[in-house]
Amino acid sequence: MQVSKTIPRSWKLARILACAATLSCGLLSLAMMPAHAQSAARHQSAKKVELGTGAAVDARGNFWIVTKEVEGADQYVVLQGSSDGGRTWTAPRRIQREPEAVSAEGENRPKLAFGPQGEMYITYTKPLAKPYTGEIRFIRSLDGGKTFTPPRTVHANRDLITHRFESMIVDGSGRIYIAWIDKRDLEAATARKEKYAGAAVYYAVSEDGGNSFKGDYKLADHSCECCRIALALQPDGRPAALWRHVFEPNVRDHAIAVLAPDGKASAPVRATFDDWRIDACPHHGPSLDYADDGTRHQVWFNMRGEEGGVYYAAVSPAGSMGEAVRLGSAQAAHGDVAVDGKNIAVAWKQFDGKGTAVLSRISSDGGLTWREQELARTAQGSDQPRLLKTPGGITLAWRTQQDGMRIVPVMPARLEKAEK
Repeated sequence: MQVSKTIPRSWKLARILACAATLSCGLLSLAMMPAHAQSAARHQSAKKVELGTGAAVDARGNFWIVTKEVEGADQYVVLQGSSDGGRTWTAPRRIQREPEAVSAEGENRPKLAFGPQGEMYITYTKPLAKPYTGEIRFIRSLDGGKTFTPPRTVHANRDLITHRFESMIVDGSGRIYIAWIDKRDLEAATARKEKYAGAAVYYAVSEDGGNSFKGDYKLADHSCECCRIALALQPDGRPAALWRHVFEPNVRDHAIAVLAPDGKASAPVRATFDDWRIDACPHHGPSLDYADDGTRHQVWFNMRGEEGGVYYAAVSPAGSMGEAVRLGSAQAAHGDVAVDGKNIAVAWKQFDGKGTAVLSRISSDGGLTWREQELARTAQGSDQPRLLKTPGGITLAWRTQQDGMRIVPVMPARLEKAEK
């Protein structure tokens, strides 16, 4: 992937760190950065450890995390649990019998979700020998994490191409949806000597608890190549996907569509309107959640003219988008959002030249009023912040190189839940 020669020199630190924090997207090198940005990039990458971690909460309120363990040349996905709010964790348990390559960066980390009967589902990307290629792997446990099935590849296509950056969600009926970035259509167009912008979004569905998957359903052509896909359930129980899309002529805004178990997803609709024209991928996917009345809450990273950063907006059930609010400073990155009744929480990372903080913007009245607060801070490397909805309220899960996995309460459970 090549960088457009039209990237403005006035890019601020946040845009540079979008790539530099991972150093894997191949878009910007330290030599291309101004001196002040080089220092920040080195802070992010020094003693680089893959900290990408998936986190979820079971029906009893126990926290579970999946991440990567490396022993010599061997790699594994490991599982840990906490029954005391993250104060203590069980020892890491390998969920594969045999080692295999595992991606565990912020945008491409292992994922964890639970079924309606407590089934435990885990996905991850297995990198292959050719750069930027991979397979989406799936493992399940039906006995609370005591035993696991051998990993299986979710997609039917087995070409040596990109199947990466997967996301997973389970609906109220127990269907498992897994969406990923896929380059089969790019490869086919290249073979025909035709132009093809970006990659594509595909998904697969399991209706038997992960025993089998159907699909390789194409959701959209022309997605961004390396940004995570956000999945969330609408109030009617249908899953929606929000992703960075490549609109004509080369605008990297976002699109949204509703998935269907038979592959007949809704047509993608444009979800952001920043008109960011760049021939590159910023490794900065969006976040998505819904209120009970169908209001869509979304967080994303983009540029608007010469100004960039993390933005939040609410979209009415009819599709009317409210004001896009810029979060934090020019160094804000990797936002997340969670909605629980009238409680709304938005969190993002922000580097201040010495360390990284997770900052938040929260509302307890459905977005009528807001307040901001710092949730956590570290002087070393860190994963992206994750907001989880738990029986006790909205909680931050954040893994840092310095302190390990941190669980930080953000907002208590909504009142109507507490009264029950």
